[in-house]
Amino acid sequence: MKALLEIEHLTVDFVTPAGYLPAIRDVSLRIGTGETVCLVGESGSGKTVTAKALMRLIDFENGVITGGYVRMDSVDLTALPQEEIRRWRGKRIAMVFQEPMAAFDPIFTVGSQIAESMVRHHVASRAEAWERGIGLLRKVGIPEPELRMKQYPGELSGGMLQRAMIAMALACGPELLIADEPTTALDVTIQAQILQLLQELKSEFNMSILLITHDMGVAAEIADRIIVMYAGEIVEQAAAEQLFREPQHPYTKGLLQSVATLESDRGAKLYSIDGSIPSLSALPGGCRFHPRCPFATEVCEEERPPLADIGGGQVACWHAGALAHSGRWKTAFASGASETAAARVSRIVEPEEDEAALLPTSNLIEAHELTRHFPVKQGFLRFGRAGAHIRAVDQVSFSIRKGETFGLVGESGSGKSTLGRLLLQLDRPTSGRVRFDGHDLSKLTAGNLREVRRNMQMIFQDPFGSLNPRWKVGDLIGEPLAVHEGWSGRAKRERVEPLLAAVGLNPAWYDRYPHELSGGQRQRIGIARAIALRPKFILADEAVSALDVSVQSQIVNLMQDLQHRLGLTYLFIGHGLQIVRYISDRIGVMYLGKLVEIAPSEELFRHPAHHYTRALLASIPVPDPSRKRTCSAIQGEIPSPAHPPSGCRFHPRCPAATARCREDAPELTEVEAGRWAACHYPA
Repeated sequence: MKALLEIEHLTVDFVTPAGYLPAIRDVSLRIGTGETVCLVGESGSGKTVTAKALMRLIDFENGVITGGYVRMDSVDLTALPQEEIRRWRGKRIAMVFQEPMAAFDPIFTVGSQIAESMVRHHVASRAEAWERGIGLLRKVGIPEPELRMKQYPGELSGGMLQRAMIAMALACGPELLIADEPTTALDVTIQAQILQLLQELKSEFNMSILLITHDMGVAAEIADRIIVMYAGEIVEQAAAEQLFREPQHPYTKGLLQSVATLESDRGAKLYSIDGSIPSLSALPGGCRFHPRCPFATEVCEEERPPLADIGGGQVACWHAGALAHSGRWKTAFASGASETAAARVSRIVEPEEDEAALLPTSNLIEAHELTRHFPVKQGFLRFGRAGAHIRAVDQVSFSIRKGETFGLVGESGSGKSTLGRLLLQLDRPTSGRVRFDGHDLSKLTAGNLREVRRNMQMIFQDPFGSLNPRWKVGDLIGEPLAVHEGWSGRAKRERVEPLLAAVGLNPAWYDRYPHELSGGQRQRIGIARAIALRPKFILADEAVSALDVSVQSQIVNLMQDLQHRLGLTYLFIGHGLQIVRYISDRIGVMYLGKLVEIAPSEELFRHPAHHYTRALLASIPVPDPSRKRTCSAIQGEIPSPAHPPSGCRFHPRCPAATARCREDAPELTEVEAGRWAACHYPA
């Protein structure tokens, strides 16, 4: 295959007051014409830095290319001045960013920004560019493209905006499309649509794609070849099927083993790679993975392994080849961390509490016809009639048993987070009621509600955004103790340090600040804060969605250990369906403000009753290139909750819809013992 792009020995440093900080070192890779190459690895591996370096965007972020070259059509892009590189950027090489709102200017229409790149690169006149932009929006599956061209970025949904950014990247017909985590923040249904779209566009335009992701299922779905990065270096690269079938590097094997699949044994712990990726300022010598590697030897600590040809791929490991076929290889990846969180938690929980916690019996939470409607503000009346309401949650009834994990899934906009906030009374319902441990929360005084809330805690999706950056770790974890128990000083410290140990953090980090810790470590702070008062119930709202797969498995194992030792009850909200299946006892499926199905976890995944549930499951990427999905992704996006469809709210997207579905709204009824579905024709 002819090489479109060649990167040889690329090295990038960041300029800091203390001198140069190494970001990536000696990175070499090739991308062939019409080939899809995936860069995978944990956050901090250097994937995005590599992509920005080859587009020379790193120049604007205090980055300096200190070695190697990037060559396209025999032209060294690292040697070109910025004025010249602008002619390549957008026209020959285009980039789709992870966050579309950051890529679009909010004060200009979508159409003007798509047309601008074509005019700037002299591809078309402004009138021609506008018409071509309409065609591009239509090609990427956006309905009413003439209208969308005139709208502003804030008026489009996340899925539509991601498609519009792809259209903008394609405007000048680039030969190479770089997609940096284009589906990470999207629901599985929209993710499936975007991946399908990228594959169709690649064939139509004969493009090459460099896809950056930490989702191994996405890589298996779309990649021809996969390159694994760790701490700024390439540790393995091979054809996709070969890498998934026979990974050679311990880090690659660890990543693949950490992925929760639909076949994962829910009775066993998820595998997780010990520790976390090192910071750029404290990179270890020798093999950079050796502090976390179960096979590290003295040579690994002292000498850096070269990227060598092994079995049709390239691997940077002193023991590659021999390890992958040894008994130690299989044994080392059979289980997770050596010391479980349960052992650490036992230091702060008395045995009699532990035994009592393992007996789930009655309901802890009961929601009855819970409803939350938000009035449409005056400034948005042009999108609807006066007096319109957003029906975020609409007559939802369900219960959560003591000691169980109730999973809640559904696309963004389905009302999952709003429902969670209603249970915690962080938002008051329009109607309906919530009973918690026998108490009707709507009838409690402010003082009594405050006392009940000590037993209801929350773990947020964004650990950094939910923690005060000016507070030390000890103060963040100890705040509930100060508010509800009045603890301070040494007494608070003596309680917080065991909590740090319980969630796998060093008690000496009591005086650190959140920015000094990794994303996974910050999430552990959020968990320690949530369990500080030994609550009965914890709402985990997308608590692992933004984390790497290896960190995800660590956090899920920790949450399960804490549940068993402390008798916790969870509401686990997520869009990573494999993780939700693994951790949940029962699962509820929400669509446009309503629960459409409730079932035991295994039963729901084996035999979904609602057609929406079936569509969600069909959209899950399988981390195995030999088992690519044959089901087409669910079409369209979730309708506006301000104007839900009549009858069954899913009928505009349902392949089994009939006239009855369009007219009559189905009730949530028990279709089998313990299984509920809101469908006229349950599967």
